Formats: sequence, C-alpha cells, structure tokens
Amino acid sequence: MATMQRYIILPPQGVRLATAGGRAPRGTGDIERFLAAAARPSRVAMRVRRARTGGAATVRVLDSVHEDGAKLVEMAPDALLALRTAQPGVRVLPELFYRPATSPRPLPARTPRAARAARAFGAVTVRVLSRADGKPVKGAQVIALTDYQAREGDVATTDARGEARLRLPAAARAIERLYVYPALGLWSALKRNVRARATIEVSLAPLDLADEDALGHFYPAARLATGRGVTVGVIDTGVGDHPDLVVSGGENTVQGERPGDWRDNGAGHGTHVAGIVAARGRRGGRGALGVRGLAPAVALRSYRVFGAGRELASNFAILKALDRAVADRCDLVNMSLGGGAPDAATAAAIADARAQGVLVIAAAGNDGRAPVSYPGADQLAIAVSAMGRKGTYPAGSTHAAEAMPPYGRDRRDFIAAFSNVGPEIDLTGPGVAIVSTWPGGYAALDGTSMACPAVTGAAAALLARRQSVLGMPRGQARSDAMAKLVFAAARSLGFAAEFEGRGMLL
Repeated sequence: MATMQRYIILPPQGVRLATAGGRAPRGTGDIERFLAAAARPSRVAMRVRRARTGGAATVRVLDSVHEDGAKLVEMAPDALLALRTAQPGVRVLPELFYRPATSPRPLPARTPRAARAARAFGAVTVRVLSRADGKPVKGAQVIALTDYQAREGDVATTDARGEARLRLPAAARAIERLYVYPALGLWSALKRNVRARATIEVSLAPLDLADEDALGHFYPAARLATGRGVTVGVIDTGVGDHPDLVVSGGENTVQGERPGDWRDNGAGHGTHVAGIVAARGRRGGRGALGVRGLAPAVALRSYRVFGAGRELASNFAILKALDRAVADRCDLVNMSLGGGAPDAATAAAIADARAQGVLVIAAAGNDGRAPVSYPGADQLAIAVSAMGRKGTYPAGSTHAAEAMPPYGRDRRDFIAAFSNVGPEIDLTGPGVAIVSTWPGGYAALDGTSMACPAVTGAAAALLARRQSVLGMPRGQARSDAMAKLVFAAARSLGFAAEFEGRGMLL
C-alpha cells in the first residue's frame, strides 16, 4: 500500500484565489470550482482522474483556510501526479515544520549501544538546590559533558529531592561542562572542569525581578498606556494564563485541535514571548512585582500553531494563523520560530499579510552564526538577530557562554554566539538572559525568540505614536510605511550590518 503524505494546495498566487475586491481573477473558474469542492475536511476523499489510465486517485482534505484558499491534504504519490495533471494551475507544496527559536542546549550526542557496551560507566548524582532557601529544585535539566567537543556525556532531570542521576564514563576524571537549567524562578548555572565524584551539589541563584536584564537596560519600564491602539498577534506555542498578561483572544490553527484553545500548549515559550511584548506587571526598583513589556497596552492575540505537547509546528498551521491574524486586523505579527530552507507556503502567507497592511517580524534563528533561517530569511519579513549585554546575568550562569566577539561600541554589548547572522538581518534586539512571564511564574531565556518580540514591542510603541501611519488603508503601502518607520528609528550599536542590520529600535 502506498504511503500517504501530506501536502498544501495553494491557488496560483497568494493564499486565496479571490483578489482584494473579493472576486477570483478571470479565467480561473476551473480552479475556483476545484478549491470550493475541497472547502471542508471530509472522511470521503476527493477523486482525481488519472490522465494516463483513466482511473481515479484519492485526495483527502484535512483542513482548509478558505473555500477559495489553501488546503491541507493527504494523498499517495500517484495521486500527486494525477492532481498536478488535472489541476495544473494550483500549487502543490510540501508540509514543512518549524521549531520555537530559543537557543539550543548542548545535549549529548547519542552513543551507539555497541560502544556503550564496550565501556564501563559510573553513576554520578547531581543535587540541585535553591540558594535562597536551600530547598531542592525539582524539574531542572542537568547536562554533563565529559568531552564537550564530542558531546560525550549524559542528561537527566532532577526529581523531588533535587537529584539527577547520570551515567558517565568511569575513566572520566572531570566533567568539562556541567549545565543546569531550572524550569522557572531561578538562574541557570554553568560549571567548568568539575571533578567527577559520586555526588555533586549545585546551588542556583533566584531571579530578582528588581534586577535589570538586557531588555530593561535598553528599554526603561514603559507606561501602562504604551502601545494603545495597536493589535499584535503572537504566532507561537500559545499564551497561557498569567497575572501580568491580558490576551484579547486568538485561535488554535493546529489541524485536529479545538480552534478556541489558543492558550499555552505546555511548552511555555509563547507565554514568555508575549510577556516581552505586553506584560503589565511592575518591573525594576524596590518592591518589583512582575515584569513589564515594551507595549503593555496593545491588544494581544494568541495564535497557537504548536499542538499539545508537540515540539514542531506545521507550515499549514502557520499559514492559517497568519491568515487569521490578518482577518483579526492585527497590525504586527510576531513569529519567534524557525526551521531552515525557504518555504513557498509560508512565503505566500507573509506576502498576503504584507499586501493587507500587516508587518511580520521574525526570529533569525539560533544555529551559531549560521545563515538566517526561514521564515526570517523571507524578504518581506523583518529578520531579528539577538544581542546580549555583560553584567545583566550572573557570571556563573549558562548565559555567560553566549558572550563572544564582535562587541559593539560599548564593549559590554555583544551579538549572541547562538544567533544566526547574514545580509537578511534587518534589526537586532536583546535576546540573552531575558526575564519574562512563564506559566506559574517567571523564567530567563536566550534566543532570537526573545529578541524578536523586543523588536515587536518597540515597534508597537512607536506605531501607537504615529497615527498617520496606523490609520492608513490596509494595503501594501501601509505595511511598507510601517517598515520604513521602524527602520528609520533604529540606531546602530556599532556592529557590522550582517550582525545588527540597521541596529536596535530605540
């Protein structure tokens, strides 16, 4: 039996066949009828006639954006050929997948079982405690690398006693690098050249919301009214309930999940991103309570494209989320996700959003100075690299490992080691050790995922002050004017253009 594969069907241009006037272009009646026939998911598969044999191939519709628009379908390879023969005017594109654009952790490489069997391994227990009260820290990820370059080591998660049990080569006398990543409320830790012994104890410093992170350094606390009149869509893992956040609504565009379930999928990433844009807590100074985003008065909307418990998002879900954000009259859309090569389906959705007056801001990716990944690399998206600032995180934290040349005019500023760079970079933003909202509290994260909403929040604050641009008719001229406004407000930090683009939006 042929293996069924999933594809995205698009009209010849854009996401919908209809033009801005609501009518399909002349001469596309056959395409219009075909798309309308596939308007709704169905257990009954469509039949597409094979040109050579006269038989019929099946195409099962899984999801649809519009009656005359994009479809997610499932079919066998022979049906793909039949579909292209029967409907040469439509585009049939692969379903691709993206990840949240947080900085990757240095996980151990998998060692073949045969190699493991030939070597002796010893047990090492890492006990993780809170420096504030000495209590055990549950749920912290512990990574021990006895050979950093070869990524040889082990990874485990702390239990209720704060203990993570690792298996390391018995011959190893030292752990070259020991990483500890808590779930929330604490700073991470990085220890180098730790003597290997049966029990190793690591204490973690608590986050103090009164302290200044890189975001707070470059963007002093915004007024609660900042960003009023602007609508921002966050396409991510969903935005969870948090006392610092007010979400006006959104949609879950994951195929097979409930559309109304736009809240956090359990990953926490989207909640952190949303806080950078629009958290409404009080941040900095004595008596700090919560965190404050750059544009707390925006109408914040959550578009969840990552399924429950899933690490990957389909480009169809992203395409559909962009379409919904346009329909909901978002002004800015934040995409803190990425994955690699050009993707025609997402490109069509970004172009459609720009054509309808919406500015799309995307993370550059976190592959260690590699070329900008998609969708940040799309010419119509605003690509954001990540920078950091020394002194805005504990010296013994994992964040310190991201500081590397080049440095800015202020030698404390640096482009993060993990950040992708290249000629596609438009702007940079704070993306190292950024403290923001997290389900159940607060967390400090690294990534172009964090730099991206910093630019989105700053752009929202700027746009709210420029009613002449915000009030323009929703079309390409509007999104272009928004982009020009943002670029004109950027200031160089002293990096080359391939690292910072036009600089930081200040």
